Amino acid sequence: MILSQKTAAVAGTGFIGPVHVEGLRRLGIRVKGILGSSPAKSEMAAKTLGLPKAYVSYEEILSDPEIEVVHIATPNRQHRDMVIGALGAGKHVVCEKPLGTTSAETYELVEQAHQNPTLVTAVNYNVRFYPLALHARDLLQAGAIGRVLSVRGAYIQDWLLKDTDWNWRLLVQEGGELRAVGDIGTHWMDLILFITGLRIDSVFADLATLIPVRQRPKVAGSTFQGSDNKAGAAASEPVRIETEDWGAVLFRFANGARGSMCVSQVTAGRKNQITFEISGSEGSLAWDSEHPNDLWLGHRDKPNELLIRDPSLLSAGIRSFASYPGGHNEGFPDTFKQLYRAIYEYLEERDFSRPKIFAGFEDGHEELLLCEAILQSHRAQAWVAVKRNQTEYS
Repeated sequence: MILSQKTAAVAGTGFIGPVHVEGLRRLGIRVKGILGSSPAKSEMAAKTLGLPKAYVSYEEILSDPEIEVVHIATPNRQHRDMVIGALGAGKHVVCEKPLGTTSAETYELVEQAHQNPTLVTAVNYNVRFYPLALHARDLLQAGAIGRVLSVRGAYIQDWLLKDTDWNWRLLVQEGGELRAVGDIGTHWMDLILFITGLRIDSVFADLATLIPVRQRPKVAGSTFQGSDNKAGAAASEPVRIETEDWGAVLFRFANGARGSMCVSQVTAGRKNQITFEISGSEGSLAWDSEHPNDLWLGHRDKPNELLIRDPSLLSAGIRSFASYPGGHNEGFPDTFKQLYRAIYEYLEERDFSRPKIFAGFEDGHEELLLCEAILQSHRAQAWVAVKRNQTEYS
């Protein structure tokens, strides 16, 4: 299948926007241009990435007849309006997570997607596309570990450990009321729901802002870039932080299983670690993104196993999502390539009735419902049911 027939544009020049560009280019998909928060940032990004077009406004992307797919990698508060604009212009949409800042926004976007059934609408949950995450899903669907009894895991980082570390995600008005849960916790929850096929009924959450005051630099820096504390303190201003650095959440699943998740952006030495362990009635399996090519299989009555990623050993249906032979490791950048391959193949096939392996807007809406239940639970310090009062994505 030829994917290079489509032309895309990317909105967002921070850490993740160029990652979208790289993933698309590896598939041979034409990326015409990129949009930053200012014309100067657009120009700089286009020059750095070797793109032919530096867009001066989002409206310019929407009015460009060559652009068929818009990748939205901007701050969360902009997602709702940008998605509606793209769908209104007849463009396919790949939106960064979380899909919106409230479930009211995401429900509206689900409805907009249903009103435009010939347009592909996807949320950028790339973690699904580690080959062994896909294989774990196939194992569970085949009953390899029996009925799921419990799930535990974490998503932890250290990029906001210092009080001089700064990013727009820290601010409620930019990213929403939840930060660690909304930013990385939604990745973990989407991954677990995707692998297990389970549904979360209720949550109990404890969240903490461990660095209540941070130093905001007067000159903006880049996400995940190191900083000089003394230099930062000399040209900064103190800002009180209302979003969480750390969180722990208990889950009750519809099938009776139990679960727990920890998220942290202030754990020294953990740059970007995602872990899960899924325990079933007949076995267990576990995975760690810092060792993404290993899948641990646990047994009660025989030796445990360690499956090393090798296309010849993976489930037949997902072998194509492992591009390299066994022993040739695949990691974070490869997940974007494989996610976009799934999206653009789906787009090319134009059979929008078949199930999607990538996350759609319904999945993005589910994550916001979970986030709101988590925030409510933290504030009440009580179990809270996930509210799904609206018609099920009608």
